[in-house]
Amino acid sequence: MQRTAAEPLDVLRTRTSEKWRHYPADVLPLPVAEMDYPLADPIKAALHAAVDRSDTGYSSGSRQVAEAFEGFAATRLGWTIDPTRVTCTADVSMGIVEMLRQVTEPGDGVIITPPIYPPFFDLVTEASGRVVEVPMLGGIDEGWSLDLDGIDAAFAAGARAMVLCNPHNPIGLVPDASQLAALADIAARHDVTIVSDEVHGPLVQPGVDYTPFLTVSDAAREHGVTVTAATKAFNIAGLKAALIVTASDRGDRARTALPYEVEWRMSQFGSIASVAAFRHGGPWLDGVLASLDDNRRLLAELLADELPGVRYRMPDATYLAWLDLSALGWGDDPAAYALEHAKVALGIGPMFGAGVGRGHVRLNFACSPEVLAEAVTRLADAR
Repeated sequence: MQRTAAEPLDVLRTRTSEKWRHYPADVLPLPVAEMDYPLADPIKAALHAAVDRSDTGYSSGSRQVAEAFEGFAATRLGWTIDPTRVTCTADVSMGIVEMLRQVTEPGDGVIITPPIYPPFFDLVTEASGRVVEVPMLGGIDEGWSLDLDGIDAAFAAGARAMVLCNPHNPIGLVPDASQLAALADIAARHDVTIVSDEVHGPLVQPGVDYTPFLTVSDAAREHGVTVTAATKAFNIAGLKAALIVTASDRGDRARTALPYEVEWRMSQFGSIASVAAFRHGGPWLDGVLASLDDNRRLLAELLADELPGVRYRMPDATYLAWLDLSALGWGDDPAAYALEHAKVALGIGPMFGAGVGRGHVRLNFACSPEVLAEAVTRLADAR
């Protein structure tokens, strides 16, 4: 398999995105979910062509992106969608907030499952909801699973929605179909809504069975809404485009009740790039997945050789590693110590859930093998 190679550091440091401008030049920045690979050629060509024809106005709506995603979802994700049941918006976070506003009342409980992508805490409150934490079961050694009994109890206690992360950021879990079907049954029993963030869906490693939530059962289609995008898989987060997908009359009522401005917030460049990614980006994505597979395995080897006390479970999806650095004695927030003493920036563990994130960090391994090796060496030298 042809690998997609990461850009060299001197080229990466010319980028002006948050990842490359937030830290001094002597820091290796590995916390932000942005890849170091060059943009896919079909996306580059589509954006250059748009600039050449001065095509920088408002996006023309959801249909083109939805139809491009229809083919991508069928061939890459095993998911048949109806393009007429898609409303686009600027990004996944915005889609989650807007859907929560439709399916909950102010003050309603919304379940999230720490350790979890930190903005989920804020998205719930932005939607006027109340965060209800139901931590994942298990851990690095034995693996994780959804706490279905805990979720059931939280819904019984009054929660009205859940934000599912499928695949799960930061632990790289890909929930199996039986767990998702059981979750859908719980949602049906309590007449609540599952808003499934599936932006990392295309980043599942070959050989791992990935199940989009809306494919799992009639109950999932009735009580689920999916929000997804090309942004993570194709590294185009700054271009602002995402899809809200439904598969039932119940879901349609919530989606079509969105304010019309929600759709208009998708950018023209985001629309153009997403269409190019979904239609023509497959070979590039295959190369990225091969490189990520190499790096997730390399990280395990590097840690075993240089930091054997650090606990790591190789993720089945995403390009993110959830590391337990407790054995190093660097405190509840080892990312702070790593930044000061190793000049390596990592995701701050407690931000992913105070109770489950202490002593942990998130590391982005969508970089060159050389950068990954240098990061681990710096961490080892800082002990």
